[in-house]
Amino acid sequence: MDKVNENARKDLKEGLLLYNSENNVGLKNAWNIIQAEMRCCGVTDYTDWYPVLGENTVPDRCCMENSQGCGRNSSAPVWRTGCYEKVKMWFDDNKHVLGTAGMCVLIMQILGMAFSMTLFQHIHRTGKKYDA
Repeated sequence: MDKVNENARKDLKEGLLLYNSENNVGLKNAWNIIQAEMRCCGVTDYTDWYPVLGENTVPDRCCMENSQGCGRNSSAPVWRTGCYEKVKMWFDDNKHVLGTAGMCVLIMQILGMAFSMTLFQHIHRTGKKYDA
């Protein structure tokens, strides 16, 4: 499990490098939402942003009191906890909900296949053909 955690952290940190690229607005929005909602900053901590945005600079959504340009102000208080652990805890706390949702999707897929097979058999037995 440590190898999985290590690789996930590494991939997320590599993904931070794409934060300001033009073609990844969705990635930027995702990071901003996660950091604001979970009150966290970066992958392991707020310093993960320094290689991406510059020394002592974090996204504004890392600020405890979000305001325009607060991430460039080194004296502004920022969330110090990394988002990796917070997201991991969220998944751990909600695994029963995620499992239930997954099982519901699985059951719907199986029922859909069963009904489509029943319909196929019915059409096949009656000898009806589709004329294009």
